[in-house]
Amino acid sequence: MPPSAANRPRWLEARIREALTDTPVVAIVGPRQAGKSTLMEAIIGGQQGWTSWTLDDLNVLERALTDPAALIAAAPGPMAIDEVQRAPQLLLAIKAAVDRDRRPGRFLITGSADVFALPRVGDALTGRVETITLRPFSQGELAGRREDFVAWAFGDDGPPATAPIDDLAERVLTGGFPPATARSAAHRRRAWFDAYLATSLQRDVHDVAGIARLSDLPRLTRLVAARTARPANLAEMSRTSGLPTSTLTRYLQALQALFLIEEVPAWAANAGKRLARRPKLLIGDTGLGGALLGMTAARWAAIHEARGPLTETFVALELRRQLGWSSTSATLHHYRDHDGAEVDLLLEADDGRIVGIEVKSGHRLGLDATRHLAGLRLAVGDRFARGVVLHGGDTTAALGERIWALPISALWAAP
Repeated sequence: MPPSAANRPRWLEARIREALTDTPVVAIVGPRQAGKSTLMEAIIGGQQGWTSWTLDDLNVLERALTDPAALIAAAPGPMAIDEVQRAPQLLLAIKAAVDRDRRPGRFLITGSADVFALPRVGDALTGRVETITLRPFSQGELAGRREDFVAWAFGDDGPPATAPIDDLAERVLTGGFPPATARSAAHRRRAWFDAYLATSLQRDVHDVAGIARLSDLPRLTRLVAARTARPANLAEMSRTSGLPTSTLTRYLQALQALFLIEEVPAWAANAGKRLARRPKLLIGDTGLGGALLGMTAARWAAIHEARGPLTETFVALELRRQLGWSSTSATLHHYRDHDGAEVDLLLEADDGRIVGIEVKSGHRLGLDATRHLAGLRLAVGDRFARGVVLHGGDTTAALGERIWALPISALWAAP
């Protein structure tokens, strides 16, 4: 692995640079400590004419809150603004500036919250901005290898060459946050995750949701971690948390806006039915999820009930990261048919082709490992491109027509 987070490549950099050539405003959003500021500086560093502000500077923040138009007008050339969610009214000033001059590449902004989901500013930059989500490191980024499992899954090539994976627990429980990956000791990563959650909630929740009872949010985040990779059951979560469903929904939306949790929508052939089915909730990073659950390497080996969902979450998050740069455009879903048959994850390409993915944390595959993938193949017919069983062992094998068993390391082995 490269020696430091600052030197590690981010595969979204090329996409951001391309967006700056034809779009007035480019926004890099994602969780705190994912590397947004570092990436922004890498993009503008060495270029002439850029003005750079961070709203973590209290003096700059005061100017942004009291006179955002003046702050924007003070820059003679392109402007980079870090942590824009701290003063969302800046987006309205940026809109006015862009409407006067729509040249591409005028603003590069970052946000540790999805500010474009806020009702009062959500549509301020419609048609003027390209939003790119930067999540924590992918496994390929950590290894310095540009991976594209998504493109392989929709292609015709044989299985990628993989190395045996003997450190799955370590990878899952470390996650991808740059500061966590820099700590070799598990207890030091746990200390970082504890501080990270507290800091993120204290600094940003009020900005995006105006929630006063911050004490409920760590507990709710832990509740999601305990149910990661399961379809959302708001009634059950309301009973367990003691929060009314309306309050629970608002709190979950806030956690999602901060990228602490994510949703994987349901898939159905009928688009209307997709909206009626429950999404899966994911903790936004498996290192954070493991810390919230008190998961250690020893507990990983002993408790399958937690190991399986965290492994599925790990795979889902790796796929979602790769979708940001894959040469094949696709969306991530989960699948459950009317008889209750489930496929953990499903990729749908823009042309309608389908890839089904089952995730097994163990080394051995049961006799029914392909049953639901075969059912999906039958249900979608010619749209079925491939089925994959990703597992914690080292076996690569054909399990049926267009269905393969691959080690989970195939996710970052496929070029």
